Amino acid sequence: MAEESAGPGLPHLARLEAVNARDVWPHEAHDFTPWLLANPEALGDALGMDLELSAAEHPVGTFALDLIGVDRATGEMVIIENQLAPTDHVHLGQLLTYAGGTDAVNVIWIATRFREEHRAALDWLNTRTDESTRFFGVEVGVVRIGSSPPAPLMRLVAQPNDWGKSVKAKTQAEGGSSKGQAYQKFWMQMLAELSGRQLNWTRSRKGLMQNWLAMPSGTTGITFNCSFGRSGLCSEIFFESPDPAVNDARLAAAQAKRESIERTYGGPLTFDPLIGKKGCRIADHRAGQIGLTENWQEYVEWFIACQIRLRMAMSDVFGLLPGTER
Repeated sequence: MAEESAGPGLPHLARLEAVNARDVWPHEAHDFTPWLLANPEALGDALGMDLELSAAEHPVGTFALDLIGVDRATGEMVIIENQLAPTDHVHLGQLLTYAGGTDAVNVIWIATRFREEHRAALDWLNTRTDESTRFFGVEVGVVRIGSSPPAPLMRLVAQPNDWGKSVKAKTQAEGGSSKGQAYQKFWMQMLAELSGRQLNWTRSRKGLMQNWLAMPSGTTGITFNCSFGRSGLCSEIFFESPDPAVNDARLAAAQAKRESIERTYGGPLTFDPLIGKKGCRIADHRAGQIGLTENWQEYVEWFIACQIRLRMAMSDVFGLLPGTER
């Protein structure tokens, strides 16, 4: 093991050594992309996002996007194009094609090294597009200390102007909110309950300071959500494709089987087209509020029971969805 020299009485410190990324992930599509899909926090920590990646090789026309997901803190779509090599023009073109085909908010390019002209291209895009479109460049590497297992190293090399300040300000604002802290504690309680019951609806193990918990369905553009609102608790399936026609078609398909869906669910559901908004939903509601901490376990039980029944009911329309087998 390589060590830094030290004088008498000084600690001996091991040296951080670089590892060839290809030695860890020999094949990009078969090794790195699945690894990132299973370990989104490695990238999320570098970006200041709470990433939930839902699918690999997502179709965009006749092409296939490496990864698609969402920043759970904001609900914004995230797309990722990666390459275990220095950046090149081909991947830049693919990145822009996928951005246009998905209408993503956060567009992320991962490579082992960013050529200066490609980093400059992302900077140019960030200055020329509006605030609802953001481009990020992330260099990925691998390191180890002595004989330790290799560890990923993500470094942000391109980002929108003031992105770091924006993340810091949001974190500080959330930290000062007592209601935000209550939401965080509640979702931690619910996530622990899901884990204890082996309901693998989400990879997240960290409650966030927000009034909703989003869980992927396994189908792009469809999520299962639990939330607190002005009228109480809401358990829902939410259709959020960037193409409104897709959302309308999915809601219509469910409407056509409404009687069967509600029979399987065991009660009435609200079919809400959310006119003028970005998506539509099918939901159940009950009274409740986050401040009634003595009712939290009751709320958790209600959310879980509703989600199990909702997933079973929706499988009749959209196929087997995560958790419906339990």
